[in-house]
Amino acid sequence: METLLVSPSSSSSSSSSASIPSFSPVQRSHNLHKNPIFLKPQNLSFTKLNRRTTPCAAQNMSSSAASASTDGPLKKEIKLWGGRFEESVTDAVENFTESISFDKALYKHDIMGSRAHASMLAHQGLISEKDRDSILRGLDEVERQIEAGEFVWRTDREDVHMNIEAALTDIVGEPAKKLHTARSRNDQVSTDFRLWCRDNIDIIVACIRRLQVSLLKLAMKNDGLIVPGYTHLQRAQPVLLQHLLLAYVEQFERDVGRLLDCKVRMNFCPLGACALAGTGLPIDRFMTSEALGFTAPLRNSIDAVSDRDFVLEFLSANSIMATHLSRLGEEWVLWASEEFGFLIPSDSVSTGSSIMPQKKNPDPMELVRGKSARVIGDLVSLLVLCKGLPHAYNRDLQEDKEPVFDSVKTIIGMLEVSTEFAQNITFNQQKIQKALPAGHLDATTLADYLVKKGVPFRTSHDIVGRAVAMCVSRNCQLQDLSIGELQNISPAFDEDVYEFLGVENAVKKFSSYGSTGSDCVASQLGYWAAKLDINRET
Repeated sequence: METLLVSPSSSSSSSSSASIPSFSPVQRSHNLHKNPIFLKPQNLSFTKLNRRTTPCAAQNMSSSAASASTDGPLKKEIKLWGGRFEESVTDAVENFTESISFDKALYKHDIMGSRAHASMLAHQGLISEKDRDSILRGLDEVERQIEAGEFVWRTDREDVHMNIEAALTDIVGEPAKKLHTARSRNDQVSTDFRLWCRDNIDIIVACIRRLQVSLLKLAMKNDGLIVPGYTHLQRAQPVLLQHLLLAYVEQFERDVGRLLDCKVRMNFCPLGACALAGTGLPIDRFMTSEALGFTAPLRNSIDAVSDRDFVLEFLSANSIMATHLSRLGEEWVLWASEEFGFLIPSDSVSTGSSIMPQKKNPDPMELVRGKSARVIGDLVSLLVLCKGLPHAYNRDLQEDKEPVFDSVKTIIGMLEVSTEFAQNITFNQQKIQKALPAGHLDATTLADYLVKKGVPFRTSHDIVGRAVAMCVSRNCQLQDLSIGELQNISPAFDEDVYEFLGVENAVKKFSSYGSTGSDCVASQLGYWAAKLDINRET
């Protein structure tokens, strides 16, 4: 759920109001199938500007800057920071340094921060209540224009913060010029970014939950199905398919834990730290922190504007998750091959070949495996970006947004398509059953049998190894050996040995906590069904 800060409506904006507007928490449910940052189309047009602009012309620009319809190229404005400059930047510098082409994704969170900041300034007597109300109404209009696709993002206004502030000035005039009191873009962007990451962690966690539910339901549909378990990609021991699927559920649960832990450390407010040293004005950082749903303000203003640990940790969690998804993709791609034949994807999650008519490819999971490289690369980019930065803020940190946006967009896509794939596959029980005898999967269970007879494990390991060698030479299975042949290897064998041989018997003998034994797996299924609120009967 997302908490929005609601400004007063135009009908209740009387300047004589004795109390400041309260921040009403309005709950808005995310459409978790559509990331609102990435999948909602916006008017992303950029206006080509004329560099040759006089100061007077720039200062008298009309409000057409905030409108999508213009009568030709707009003239370049004097920068809001341009007081000590005598020349405007070149087009090459402007195009190289702008970030509005990507940081416009932060618009909603930038407006949220500005609402909180304006109300705090009024509460502290740094602006009037009338100016506060004008600012809040203007921010509502800016947000409306953006979401209606009417807003023109201007490259000469550099970034999302300056675009919104300049448009606000066009709308409400002088009061908007007071909004940046006791605030720098350094603390502003860090606040926006933390809010954005916080919301997107919630979206990712919801996507993980859907994948876990799909895997759990897939496990429930395949009750009792035994598959070969592998180590070193060689046949090892028999396991229940349910047990294997639940292993991925466990991995994704750790991913959830990492994201939620990251969110706890992320949830501290930089706003009011200003450029790096704070301010001498009587602001209340605790008020803005509380209004925006943060735990508290960050204690150190230098750390507040320069810290990017929260995005490094976020992308680290995404990278580990991408590795889990890639492993799932690799296993399912292998199992869908003719060589394995254990898994059959439906046509709805498969693709064909442009030249080979017979091909049916599990491309979605191949791309899940491939896109994990992007997510890991995004983390590496940020680690390298941050490793050499002196305190406090440096412009290098403008480059932190795109890797984060890409990581989040990619990981959400990977989770969604993995969920879709899990919902559209079946397991070829006949092919799996035929594959089970190969590999002497019951050998370790036979060694355990000897241990129960009092044989030291190292000795039992050697005895069973010799029995396996006999089977290899005769091209048979352990359960095919007669009791006499087994007793020739070791007198510890008795007639009850056959209760331990064969994959079905082997699986029944597993009993340790967390093992692949039927009772153990049933307990695991029950745990996850309760945790994920799934009816075992469905």
